[in-house]
Amino acid sequence: MTVDGADTDAVTLDRLVLADSYKDSVRLLEATRAMLDVDGVSWATAVMATPANVAVLGDEGFEPIEAKANDLVLAARGEGPAVAAALERGKDSLFTAVADTGSGPDSAEPVTDLRQAVAAAPGANLAIVSVPGPYAALEAHKAMTAGLDVLLFSDNVSLDAEIELKRRARSLGRLVMGPGAGTAMLGGAGLAFANRVSRGPVGIVAAAGTGAQEAMSLLDRWGIGVSHVIGLGGRDLSEAVGGLMATSAIEALDADDGTEAILVVSKPPTPAVAEALLGPPRSKPIVASMIGLREPVVVDRGVVVCNTLEQGVVETMGRLGSEPPDTIGDLDGRLATVVASLFPTRRRLVGLFSGGTLCYEAMTIASRHVGPIHSNTPLEAGWALPEPDGAHVCLDLGEEEYTEGRPHPMIDPEARISFLRAQVTDPTVAVVIIDVVIGDGAHPDPAGLLAPVAADIVKSGAAVVAYVLGTERDPQGFERQRRVLTEAGCLVTETAARAALAAAAVVTRDPALVLEDLAVELVASTR
Repeated sequence: MTVDGADTDAVTLDRLVLADSYKDSVRLLEATRAMLDVDGVSWATAVMATPANVAVLGDEGFEPIEAKANDLVLAARGEGPAVAAALERGKDSLFTAVADTGSGPDSAEPVTDLRQAVAAAPGANLAIVSVPGPYAALEAHKAMTAGLDVLLFSDNVSLDAEIELKRRARSLGRLVMGPGAGTAMLGGAGLAFANRVSRGPVGIVAAAGTGAQEAMSLLDRWGIGVSHVIGLGGRDLSEAVGGLMATSAIEALDADDGTEAILVVSKPPTPAVAEALLGPPRSKPIVASMIGLREPVVVDRGVVVCNTLEQGVVETMGRLGSEPPDTIGDLDGRLATVVASLFPTRRRLVGLFSGGTLCYEAMTIASRHVGPIHSNTPLEAGWALPEPDGAHVCLDLGEEEYTEGRPHPMIDPEARISFLRAQVTDPTVAVVIIDVVIGDGAHPDPAGLLAPVAADIVKSGAAVVAYVLGTERDPQGFERQRRVLTEAGCLVTETAARAALAAAAVVTRDPALVLEDLAVELVASTR
């Protein structure tokens, strides 16, 4: 163990290097959050000492270190006493929790491999795999051999490895959710990033993490509830993978006594894969919310295809005989007040998202009204970054280019604040869209950190449209988060789709846009 420090203009940089102390990404994120929660700490991270992570630490001002990829580094910047306390808290969060989950109820010995974990919990039926990508497939295979379904949280798993895993899972009657599956809920238990929802009749199959969270949260808030959420990973509906786990998930939910309707959520799939998945008749109604899908797909008569999350939930509720609540309210009137006060030179839309699916959906909706929107995850090849002067921009700040060496923005809102501050001094910005994702795994009070800079944007003359994804059961409190943003001057919407329409309404100076009917736009052909 080594500790190094530097002090520059009363700002202290300290780090703690723990040799041969591998921890998975989930544990590292927990440690990072624990350090950031210490008053007086402005920046902190817990990472494995890979060359890329060591380089990031150097960019943050830390002296070079000699460490192996299996060494763990805790690093923090801030006021001297606070930094020391943060490093200790980060270490405690990593190692105290391990001692509490030993190989037996009276044991303090940590579990170090899958065999020991299975022996310690013989009734378990699922393994969460969160190790570096090159090792993840092997651990997932081990879990299936032990008779377990798998949530494969790890990313950077090769396409060939994913296909092999899922083909084997199909042959064994197992589920492999992932790689890169960040959300699932089985039997009422949320896995990874998830929201606390009531049990109900809708089963969700999702190749989009925040898409799954939006769907489950809306179903809960609108009084329906969820039976299970089965995550797939973002590549499952590609031509190469062929919807292997989506097929297994639909089959499982179709046979589940507690599921009465199935909602499939994804970004645009390969049309042939969608047709193969949705074409065969099932015993239960299926709604497919395929965000941004442009080509009609041929499906069974019991299937409805639409291309927004809001409408996917509305259509699913309709299959169950339920009516959704009003998602508009007085939003058009509030927009009219905002539009009347905007200077004519303010014409740009800027979206700063923590949820990749929400970013993608916002672009598909808003671009119909405002034209091209440039992004790090563009809808069109010509809409990539860097954007030309005056262009609309939407950024998914959860992508790797923005999270390398620092926590995901759902965990640490500070990662977004610097981008938000830049909008305060830009006289061309008409509206900024932000999503605030709450729930298990997210920051304990994201709105509390984002609201002050949102208020500054509003004072500068631009509008801020905010959407809170979550439920009242979530620890952060859905209504409390909305209230904090409203008090900061934000236009807070009922759904993510309405936030995109509200932002487009500001840019076009047409408040009526928010009233747009999101009824099924992509009516699929039927067999």
